[in-house]
Amino acid sequence: MASREDATARQRRLWDEAAPRYDRGMRPLERLWFAGGHEWLGARARGRVLDVAVGTGANLPHYPPDASVTGLDLSPRMLAEARRRAAELGRDVELVEGDAERLPYADASFDTVVCALGLCSIPRPAAAIAEMRRVLVPGGTLLLLDHVASTAWPLRAAQRLVEQLTIRVAGEHFTRRQRPLVEAAGFEVVEAERLKAGTVERIAAVKR
Repeated sequence: MASREDATARQRRLWDEAAPRYDRGMRPLERLWFAGGHEWLGARARGRVLDVAVGTGANLPHYPPDASVTGLDLSPRMLAEARRRAAELGRDVELVEGDAERLPYADASFDTVVCALGLCSIPRPAAAIAEMRRVLVPGGTLLLLDHVASTAWPLRAAQRLVEQLTIRVAGEHFTRRQRPLVEAAGFEVVEAERLKAGTVERIAAVKR
């Protein structure tokens, strides 16, 4: 348990430190690498939506007006940025500090669970996906966007080299792949796309 708490506390500290400059740093990546990803997620979200690792709220402008949105993040400072964005949008969003690996919600609380660019740095992604499944209603939808191991071996080798540093510095992985974890958790993948030489993956899956 101590090691788990240490990993969680470390991630909270890292994201708190990153929060004030996160959007500025992500802007070029959003345009060149993840273009259209937040729109893709928002177009598929319905009903009661839980945005896990909501960060600064990049998904918020893209959810349907009639969706009831809850955003959860480990970092209080990230949540402060998301709160500002929600206020600018005039959007009523419940923002909660919490751990993706231990979601503070009852079973079957949400129609849609979204996680964008979060599972790459959550210490135990399988545990987080299991929690996402638990809080979804039967037939509910899981929507994921993340960077993953490339389908091209030279790029995949470069990713392995890069993550030797990024895992130590920021807990960020570049060679993870979420789809096997989603399927192992009991979801049925109904839509999937891999972009940018396979380094970006979008997944829509249903809880059966």
